Amino acid sequence: MKDPLIALLEQIKQLEAELIGEARKKETEFCYQIHAKKVQFTAAAKIGGKRLQVSWHRYLLNSRFLVLATAPLIWLCAIPIALADLVGSVYQAICFPIYGIPKVHRRDYLAFDRHRLTYLNFVEKLNCEYCAYVNGILAYFTEIAARTEQHWCPIKHAGCVKCAHSRYQKFVDFGDAEKYRQRIEKIRRDYQDIEKSPSAAVD
Repeated sequence: MKDPLIALLEQIKQLEAELIGEARKKETEFCYQIHAKKVQFTAAAKIGGKRLQVSWHRYLLNSRFLVLATAPLIWLCAIPIALADLVGSVYQAICFPIYGIPKVHRRDYLAFDRHRLTYLNFVEKLNCEYCAYVNGILAYFTEIAARTEQHWCPIKHAGCVKCAHSRYQKFVDFGDAEKYRQRIEKIRRDYQDIEKSPSAAVD
């Protein structure tokens, strides 16, 4: 009988695939196409979006004072995020080949496409691309950590649902000492699903 947690994780993957399919349908609805990760809008869509653009100075004038006052704190987060980007990249470049862990492809986690939206002004585009970088790097770093955990400590937590990540279904149950000792070395080498993925084929 399949582990209920594994079944749920498989359902999540299936839902993610369906979500991608639904996103593709939006290409026709909003008049754009994606070629080699680049978004291209039709001329009519660009013109229509431009008409709805709010000028950056009006955008700032209409913003609440507290929003503007806290903006520097948001941008200050760029420092630890950039550091995580650097440390994660150097760490996996040195350690993953030693451990036999496939490297995480950074480009798979970064999507800079919102600057192509003509209905956004300069400030909005800058904010959007910053958010894309921050969330992309956090996801990238999380995947590096997940693969590291699979190698060093592939044991599920006793009761932490939020702790599940992309490699969690490979882990043994909390408290199952016998299975842990039997499978630890096999789990440390179990990355076939990554090696067969499209992004793993190109470095």
